[in-house]
Amino acid sequence: MRPQAVVFDLDGTLIHTEPRNRLLWARLFEAHGVPHDEELIGSFAGRRGREVLAEVLHLFPGDRTAEELFEQAVAFEEHPDWPPAEPVPGAVELVRTLRAEGVPLGLVTSGMRRYAEGLLAELGVTDLLDVVITADDVERGKPHPEGYLTACARLGAEPARSVAFEDAPAGVAAAKAAGMAVIGVSTTVPPHRLAQADRVVPNLLEVRWPLHIGG
Repeated sequence: MRPQAVVFDLDGTLIHTEPRNRLLWARLFEAHGVPHDEELIGSFAGRRGREVLAEVLHLFPGDRTAEELFEQAVAFEEHPDWPPAEPVPGAVELVRTLRAEGVPLGLVTSGMRRYAEGLLAELGVTDLLDVVITADDVERGKPHPEGYLTACARLGAEPARSVAFEDAPAGVAAAKAAGMAVIGVSTTVPPHRLAQADRVVPNLLEVRWPLHIGG
């Protein structure tokens, strides 16, 4: 398949950041003495932090706002023992291959722009992407399709003829709602959690050009 555009998620799709993101959210709950489990922490995967915090705000004691909690969580990223993030195997190579083939490339992330730009610089792919849509650029985050619809529009591509790469159920749901074909990457959740995707791979070493979507 030669798509009109390919759009990537960032965390867990291009770079292994989900383990440290889970640690970040766990530290926030612990700082406020809020009981939490893997299901609660996992609910943040692929979504804008502020939106999830607004949904669980009732769990926190005191008169807290989602914005205050979010800023506190972001501050944990400055801790010296923060675990490093490594590229998802095959991610950088795939982006470079698609760029060499002339495929318009975009990124849709639930992270803030400064955060996303830092990770893209680490990966060395900043200049290879035509469009970057962050949490700062949309009114509604994943699983709403706004981010993917915006990316396709800016790339001049029809969603139905474009492909998204996603690692989280919320992201897969967003891309499918936009009308895109989706390749799920099971770095964050088990493959069965990505069943809505058209194809699921363990990493991006499994993806070759031209793209094979089904199966």
